[in-house]
Amino acid sequence: MRPVPEEQPEDRTVRLVRAAQRGDTLAMAELLDVLAPYVGRVCAPIALGQGADAAQEALVAVFKSLRTLRDPAALHGWVRAIAVREAIRTAHRAARTVPADLSALPARGDPQLRADIRDVLDRLSPEHRAVLMLRDVEGLDERTAAALLGVRTGTVKSRLHRARDTFRKAWTS
Repeated sequence: MRPVPEEQPEDRTVRLVRAAQRGDTLAMAELLDVLAPYVGRVCAPIALGQGADAAQEALVAVFKSLRTLRDPAALHGWVRAIAVREAIRTAHRAARTVPADLSALPARGDPQLRADIRDVLDRLSPEHRAVLMLRDVEGLDERTAAALLGVRTGTVKSRLHRARDTFRKAWTS
């Protein structure tokens, strides 16, 4: 009797996508379980307080368009593009103002540090948060980030420069 080879995570995802594209609701539910945390991690730093709403909208868009995905192996890149676009859209809709006052900066390791970083990120435009997240958190190169954002590589470079400069100035003020 030959042992049954273990299914790799990539193989499982491809299998789930194909089944979901055929209308298998159990596969859709499993795929949702796989994608929801990923989409949340992509949307949260861009849409900030509306991250959960952006993630929900992105997941709805993903499942509405799932039948159009030609290469199931490209799922995560395709989902990331949808999530980034939806997070930017949601952040623009929120269009809220953030107080411009930063209190004393905490020492490294201080629990207040995360809140202060978030406060500075709140001041950036959604496009600047998106490019920072894609480059500095996701580690994507300029060309890939440009493709995801639907802009030229030069635009990504200039947005990244302005975003980092604005972040630095807000952080040190």
